Amino acid sequence: MTSPDVPHTEALDPAVLHPRLPSPLEEVADERFARHGVRLLLKRDDLIHPDLVGNKWRKLAPNLRAAAGRPLVTFGGAHSNHLRATAAAGRLLGLGTIGVVRGDELAHRPLNPSLARCAADGMRLHFVDRSTYRRKSEPETLAAILRAADAAEAYVVPEGGSNSLAVHGCLALGEELRGRADVVAVACGTGGTLAGLAAGLAQDQRALGIPVLKGDFLAADTAELQQRTFGARRGTWSLDTRFHFGGYARVPDELGAFAADFESRHGLPVEHLYVAKLLYGLVVLTEEGAIPPGTVLAAVITGSPFPSAPPRVP
Repeated sequence: MTSPDVPHTEALDPAVLHPRLPSPLEEVADERFARHGVRLLLKRDDLIHPDLVGNKWRKLAPNLRAAAGRPLVTFGGAHSNHLRATAAAGRLLGLGTIGVVRGDELAHRPLNPSLARCAADGMRLHFVDRSTYRRKSEPETLAAILRAADAAEAYVVPEGGSNSLAVHGCLALGEELRGRADVVAVACGTGGTLAGLAAGLAQDQRALGIPVLKGDFLAADTAELQQRTFGARRGTWSLDTRFHFGGYARVPDELGAFAADFESRHGLPVEHLYVAKLLYGLVVLTEEGAIPPGTVLAAVITGSPFPSAPPRVP
């Protein structure tokens, strides 16, 4: 999986893209929180970089350095923010990218706007059936996928970008919020951001994850990521699995209306697949009293809305 012929040059360091770090922290006035004695802060990771948005920057940057100029291969579904960010990184840094997409190719033609953006940014898409995709972490299956995708010499970034390097990258998110909030909440897909965030916070702070997928697997996955990265569970963190709205990429009318209302109140463009579910969950938890009066609550804004119109694919 190495390619000794590719030099590691300064031009391949993602720092040349001038990320905005630390990202801004803004307080917003929202009566749904204020009437319960809760202050709401928004950690604007969506402003880190226009193409490598939010936690995608924090997770990809250390992996891009480790790739040292090799092509990148990674994995995701048809609406994956991670695939788009990886493709954008490849375009900006001049790296080849291969996206292994869950599902048969015919089912994804014509390409949806998200995959079309990946292709326009130069990502080569390789589709695999769902059964094979579920086994992608098995060494033999992964090797077969890489051979079929002509990616045997590529640097592998896991689905969602969540590995130990990514967890270390998200450690800085927690460190930037030390002493700034009592509870820090983030939407979760694979657990990497939560694992790093929680480890970076101070001992008197806690992290809250809002999964955007159905199922109870994320607690074990997050704990495993921390075990692999730090050798033990780190920080105080928990998950509330009630706000997935039916699963990944499911955005019913109620959620869409909530996102539009939040945007009109605060002028914040609300990404629907992650951020809307996070903010909705925090309103409910505050109304339930799970966020007690006197709490300073920070919500990590990990993404921005994606245009619905597909780009032209060369």
